Amino acid sequence: MNGFKKEVVCAGILFFVLFHAFPQNDNGKALLNQKFRFRDGIFLNFDQVKSNQPILKSRILTIVGYNDQDFYNKVLSHEVITYFDDNGIRRQVKKDNIWGYARNGILYVQIKGHFDRITIVGGICHFVGTITTYETRYYDPNYQYYYPYYFYYPSYYETSTYERTEMRQFILDFETGKIMEYNVESVEVALMRDPELYDEYVKLGPRKKKQLKFLYIRKFNERNPVYLPASK
Repeated sequence: MNGFKKEVVCAGILFFVLFHAFPQNDNGKALLNQKFRFRDGIFLNFDQVKSNQPILKSRILTIVGYNDQDFYNKVLSHEVITYFDDNGIRRQVKKDNIWGYARNGILYVQIKGHFDRITIVGGICHFVGTITTYETRYYDPNYQYYYPYYFYYPSYYETSTYERTEMRQFILDFETGKIMEYNVESVEVALMRDPELYDEYVKLGPRKKKQLKFLYIRKFNERNPVYLPASK
C-alpha cells in the first residue's frame, strides 16, 4: 500500500470514533460530524453551506427527473444551470461559479471543474480531490536540419497539449470556507483558531508534524465542535 493510500485509510480509522452520535441543541442545530446530513440541493456559495440552505432540486429548471440517481451529474454537465430563487424569479448561474452540492445528505465540493465528496467533516474537513492539469509541449519539426535563423520564427514550433488527472488531498476550514492542499503548512494555518493546540503542533519536529497531521485535525474537531441547522 503506497503512502497516499495509507494516509487515506488512517483518516478513516482516526475519525471513526468521533461520529457515533448526532446530538442536537435547543436551537435546532446539529453537530457537524459523519452522521450529519445536509439538505439535498446545489450550494451557490459557502454561506449557503453553513446555513444548510441549498437550491433545492424542485427549484432547478431541468428535464432531468428529480428521482434520477444521476441527477446532479446530468444537471452539472451543462455550463449554465437555471433555477428559481426564493422570490420565484428565474436565475442562471455558471457551473464554474457553483460551490458544490449535497446528494443523499453528503456534501460535495467543486475543485476546478470536478465535484468531490468531503469524507471527513468538522471544524476542519478533509477530502480527496481530482485535479486535471494541462501541459503544453513544443516541438520543432526542423530539429534534424540546420536552419541558423529558424529560431526567430515562432511559427516553426508546433505544440501539443497533454491532459493529466491526479488525486490530491485537501482540507476545508469550516470557519472561513478556505480550501487548502493537505500539507503541514495548511494544517498549521487551520489550527491557528485553537492557539493552545497550534502551539503544541508547531513545537513538533518536521517528521512528527507530517506523521500527526490527521491526529491534530481530529483533536481540533473534538475541541471545536461545529453546529449547523439540522435538515428537516
